Amino acid sequence: MPGAGEKRPGRIAERLRSLGLFTDLYELTMLRAYREIGLAETAVFSLFVRRLPEERNFLVACGLDDFLEELEALRFEDDDIAYLRREGFPADFLGWLADFRFSGDVFAVPEGTPVFANEPILEVVAPIGEAQIIETLAINQIGFETLIASKAARVVAAASGHAVIDFGSRRAHGIDAAIKAARASYIAGAVSTSNVLAGRLYGIPIAGTMAHSFVQAFDDEMDAFRAFARVYPETVLLVDTYDTLEGVKKVIALAEELGDAFKVRAVRLDSGDLAGLAREARALLDGAGLEEVGIFVSGGLDEAKIAAMLAAGAPIDGFGVGTDLVVSDDAPYLDIVYKLTEYAGEGRIKLSSGKRTLPGRKQVFRLVEGGLAVQDTIARADEALPGTPLLKQVMRAGRRLDEPRPTADIRAQCLDAIASLPSALRTLEKAAPYPVAVSGALAEDEREVRERLVEANRR
Repeated sequence: MPGAGEKRPGRIAERLRSLGLFTDLYELTMLRAYREIGLAETAVFSLFVRRLPEERNFLVACGLDDFLEELEALRFEDDDIAYLRREGFPADFLGWLADFRFSGDVFAVPEGTPVFANEPILEVVAPIGEAQIIETLAINQIGFETLIASKAARVVAAASGHAVIDFGSRRAHGIDAAIKAARASYIAGAVSTSNVLAGRLYGIPIAGTMAHSFVQAFDDEMDAFRAFARVYPETVLLVDTYDTLEGVKKVIALAEELGDAFKVRAVRLDSGDLAGLAREARALLDGAGLEEVGIFVSGGLDEAKIAAMLAAGAPIDGFGVGTDLVVSDDAPYLDIVYKLTEYAGEGRIKLSSGKRTLPGRKQVFRLVEGGLAVQDTIARADEALPGTPLLKQVMRAGRRLDEPRPTADIRAQCLDAIASLPSALRTLEKAAPYPVAVSGALAEDEREVRERLVEANRR
């Protein structure tokens, strides 16, 4: 119990501290069984997406940096051990668990890399129990950020060079989701986030305007604009609290009132026919000589709406995208799995229908011609094939090999990698699948493992 005057850690701090318990129960029961039975040989687990969502031509691998940090920090604290004791786990297992540290190797594609179905995003090489216990963490962390980065890539593509800002924190499914969605969105091309904590943690530019409540706090909308611009001269004024075009006219009046002191950068439209209102607002602003004042829109946006507005010639300079982005509304989950592919030096696969697993440690080679990716080949890890190998070792013996990369550097690499994809894949339309082959050697390994397992399970 906490001593006098000592505060018990809050639930959020407790949750972040107890990463060892961020697992499904059956991972712990298997870990105990592996130990008691004596199964402790090295295993290989592969993390991959079985099939792309119908709405996606590619995925953007994301979440690796956070996952590696969490993997290094993974512990079973005293309170975790006490809880597991109450749940019936025996003392000898809990004594061993108290000293648990991940000691394996991790291979992964760099964050921001476009990936396709069945390609390993990450592979873990470790004693089987260690590799098993991190399954939930790996799927959760890599899967979520990959999901959001892949969605954000579509939103950014639809914006066609216009600014996209993540506005989604208040609609995200929890604090961790909001923060990591901001990171994933930035990596995939958003220019900033409204989430201040994400900005501090990941070095993401932060951006914000004002809420309707600020305007409503004044009897007169003009007084609200005047007051806010006094505090924040280079701001964006929200003009749709009452009547959008009347709000724009008040911004014009404010410009006349302030003269050279007027520094407002843009007006924001948040409701109604955004494309039509943007055209009318632009006409009013230009007619008043305020060509430098931009138009920023938000409110229920997704990639299809953004593309339609721009295709209609709407004079919009930037988009704030919230709910649809942070929940990936059109494709809210990935068919992502973490599967045993080798144990004690022997390939392992599933024989279940529709759930192909390629055996052993693997490598993915991306062939680029004329600056464009033309084909990927999933191969054995020891093969050397034409193209660039995507999987790189990022952790050895439980320690990451490199310092975390600045998020801006990951973003730049991601945008270059997306630009190297065939143009059809970078549109919002469903494209013919990008070619992903399996090398002859890996296919032969798969055949041999399949035959061995079929024979063994006939007995």
